[in-house]
Amino acid sequence: MNLSFFNQFMSPSLLGIPLMLLSMLFPALLLPSPNNRWITNRLSTLQTWLLHLITKQLMTPLDKKSHKWALILTSLMTLLLIINLLGLLPYTFTPTTQLSMNMALAFPLWLATLLTGLRNQPSISLAHLLPEGTPTPLIPALIMIETTSLLIRPLALGVRLTANLTAGHLLIQLISTAAIALLPITPSISILTTSILLLLTILEVAVAMIQAYVFVLLLSLYLQENT
Repeated sequence: MNLSFFNQFMSPSLLGIPLMLLSMLFPALLLPSPNNRWITNRLSTLQTWLLHLITKQLMTPLDKKSHKWALILTSLMTLLLIINLLGLLPYTFTPTTQLSMNMALAFPLWLATLLTGLRNQPSISLAHLLPEGTPTPLIPALIMIETTSLLIRPLALGVRLTANLTAGHLLIQLISTAAIALLPITPSISILTTSILLLLTILEVAVAMIQAYVFVLLLSLYLQENT
């Protein structure tokens, strides 16, 4: 495979300065800031409705102790959603295709949920490492397995988000390159490939939204186990 296909995943830089932080902060500038007026525009109303819907979906399965995390989880969901969708535009960079960024989001939040459980209910949190009714000879092996599965959770969060977005971007670039290459040779096949590309783009829009939701949903489930 031509290595130029992976150039889209390189972090952009200007005068040797990485623009990763700027690309992460730019989506926040697109959100209208609330004001004290009774009558707001349609964009502000749509934003309020969307934030209310996201908060309701994330907080409904959790108990009241976990509602303190509503602002963090809703903000993370909004950030990932906007970044993933903007990354589908031409000549843009998607920060969530970088494993380093996804791990920087997943590991501290997972660790915070774990420390919350160890502080508030240490016995229940440690009891998750050993299922009830386990035979005595299997206790050491199960504790090691459950500990490994617990420690691998942040890696699974970061790799899942990175792999899904990277695979989608690569597939879109491959099909678009094939459509352009086939246009002067066989226009009919090129048009068919372009229609497939359009359907794939719609699918990637859905994947971008679903992956943002799954990332935050898994964090909320980890929080539910520890509260």
